[in-house]
Amino acid sequence: MSVRVPWSVLPDYRCFGCSPHNDRGLRLTFDTHPDGLCARFTLDRGFESYPGVVHGGLVGVICDETIGNLIVLARRRPAFTVSMRTRFVTPLLVGREYRCVASLRDGDELFHGSADILDADGTVCATVTAVYQPFALDDVRHQLTLGDDEVALLDSAIARHSIDRSPTP
Repeated sequence: MSVRVPWSVLPDYRCFGCSPHNDRGLRLTFDTHPDGLCARFTLDRGFESYPGVVHGGLVGVICDETIGNLIVLARRRPAFTVSMRTRFVTPLLVGREYRCVASLRDGDELFHGSADILDADGTVCATVTAVYQPFALDDVRHQLTLGDDEVALLDSAIARHSIDRSPTP
């Protein structure tokens, strides 16, 4: 089932990972998955490192984006990345379809997530484990450059959007 991220209530959000408004971004979309959240993607040569190989830094971006959106949808709290560890098993190739599957583990006051990037055959190409610090939008509005109306709109969207049920527009 396709999932609408809460940030989509902002008409011009520019997230590099998931915004459809960012021409230079990845434009990831998400679906529910038994383990949590899944993003399917195929990257072209604009995201290349060595000829024919996706830049390794994008593996972290894709996993971070998928885990981060899972946190917002499952825990209904946004969170900043505190640490991330990436293990590369095999290079990702441009023009091939992959999927990133993210899941959460219980933690103390921090959120703990992991993600695997799998190829079309289901072979693991990379794994990520990460830790996130939850925050209230009102507390970081100066860093996120949000106005009062945008904070209220996002708070409401985060409360409504969930992977447990269909998002309410």
